[in-house]
Amino acid sequence: MTFPLQPGACIGIIGGGQLGRMLAMAAARLGYRIIVLEPQADSPAAQVASRQIIAAYDDAHALAELARECAVVTYEFENVPVHAAEMLAADVTVSPPPRALEVAQDRLVEKTALNEMGISTARFVAVDSDADLDKALTTFGGAGVLKTRRMGYDGKGQRVFRAGGKAEIAGCYDEMGGVPLILEALVPFEREISVIAARGRDGAIAVYDAAENVHRDGILHTSTVPAIASPDTLSAAREAAKAILYGLGYVGVIGVEFFVMADGSVLANEIAPRVHNSGHWTEAACLVSQFEQHIRAVAGLPLGDPDRHSDCVMENLIGDDVERAPALLAEPGVMLHLYGKAEARPGRKMGHFTRLTR
Repeated sequence: MTFPLQPGACIGIIGGGQLGRMLAMAAARLGYRIIVLEPQADSPAAQVASRQIIAAYDDAHALAELARECAVVTYEFENVPVHAAEMLAADVTVSPPPRALEVAQDRLVEKTALNEMGISTARFVAVDSDADLDKALTTFGGAGVLKTRRMGYDGKGQRVFRAGGKAEIAGCYDEMGGVPLILEALVPFEREISVIAARGRDGAIAVYDAAENVHRDGILHTSTVPAIASPDTLSAAREAAKAILYGLGYVGVIGVEFFVMADGSVLANEIAPRVHNSGHWTEAACLVSQFEQHIRAVAGLPLGDPDRHSDCVMENLIGDDVERAPALLAEPGVMLHLYGKAEARPGRKMGHFTRLTR
C-alpha cells in the first residue's frame, strides 16, 4: 500500500462504538470511506459509516473481506482479538500494530513493558491463587488493588484492599473469576492526568496538553484542561508518552493515564492503544481533534497541530444524564456530542459535552 492514502480510499475500523463513530466522522471530513466490522447491527459507528460488516471480530471470512476492501485497518477498542489483528496484518496494513494490542490487553504484560521502557509504575505482582494474594498483600503492607489481568474497564473486574482493614482472602481468587490476576500497590497520588499523543508513519509525534481526570464509580466523569501540575510533571508525562510510541513502533493515537505523586513525579497507570475518552475535549478546544489526528496518522498524512485554542472541561453523559441535552444545547460555549444509542442504561456512556472556559 502506498501512503498517504488518496481521498476516496477506504479505511476499516474494528468496533462499532462511539469511538469508531467519531473516527468515521473525522475520516469523512478528510474524504475517506469507512467500513465498520461490528457484530451489533445499527451500531453508533455504523450509523455514520459507508458500510458495516456484521460479524464477530475474529470471523475469518469477515476479516478477509475487510482486508480486500480497505487500504488500512484500525480499531476503536483494545480488546480486539490479537490473532484477528495478526490475520489482517498478513494482508493489509493494521495501525496501531497488533503488538500494541498484545501489550495493552494484559495488565501484567503492560506494566512489565512500561518498566522495560524506563517508565515507572506502581509496584505489581501476578496473582494466581488465594495464597499468592495473601503473600502479595503482605508485601504491599495489606493494601492494593486486585484486578483481572485481562478485560475489565470503567472500574469492572477490580477489588480494593486497604491497610488496616480486614482482608477476606479466602475464596477471593474464585470470586474474581478464577482468572489470572494482578495486585497493584495502592499509591498516594494527588491527582490523575492523561496524555493523548500520536505518531505518524514518518515518525513525527504530536502531543496534546495533559488533562486532569476525575472518576465516579470507576467511570471517567470529567477531564479538565489544562491540568494542574508543574511544568516538570507535565514534561515527564509527555516524554513517557513519546517513549511508549517509539517503544511500540506505534502509528496512530494513544492515551496514557498517569498518577501524579506529591513530589511531582508521575507513575504510568495504563495505556489505551486508541483514541481515548479523556481526549474528547480536543473536538471543541483544538483545530485538529484526536479523531482527525488518528485518521491522519493511519492514512499517512502529516500530523496536525495539537495546540489548543481554549481551556475547557469535558464531561461524560452517563445513563439518564443524556436528558440534560436540551439544556446543554441552550448554553453558550458548549459543544455536545451524542452517540446515537437508543437506550440509556445505568453506567452507559450516552454522549459527552465540552464547555469552553476561557
